[in-house]
Amino acid sequence: MVNDRGQLYTIEGIAAALILLVTAYFVVNSTSVYTPGDTHISDMQLEVLGTDALAMMDTMPNTTVGKSPLRQIVEQDDASRFNTLFPKTINARTGGMQDDVQYTVNVTYVVPNTESSIGSFHLANSSRPFTGTEHAVRVSRWVLVEGGFPGCSATSCQGKHAALVEVLVWRD
Repeated sequence: MVNDRGQLYTIEGIAAALILLVTAYFVVNSTSVYTPGDTHISDMQLEVLGTDALAMMDTMPNTTVGKSPLRQIVEQDDASRFNTLFPKTINARTGGMQDDVQYTVNVTYVVPNTESSIGSFHLANSSRPFTGTEHAVRVSRWVLVEGGFPGCSATSCQGKHAALVEVLVWRD
């Protein structure tokens, strides 16, 4: 070897090239990161839409002795009335087009005069049943019901009881 200065420049050049490649790799990979908030905005919007629809159905009428439509539906197990009110509320949009939100509804309650026995019944379905492959959101609302609803006899369900109305909502 006559002169070893060339070897030092070669090693320095290779090290600089590796540093530039690693830096470029980190820069390119860090620019394509999705934030969790961006990926779930449609789920949050659907949840708010379902919660608001249940709240509107649970709004008391102008009279002080009346019951909310949701309370009447749960007490009477009135699936046809739910299938009329809920889609009309949840699928309404400005303009002429309708949204296509599907749903399935279950009601859960504690059976009175028993040792923590839980009862439930299926209330309603939309036109398209839930298959399990859809991306669904669950919304719920507590409803104060009086007396008989499915699973309670007239004597065991006297007084007011809380029932949980759970609606599984998804876009078609």
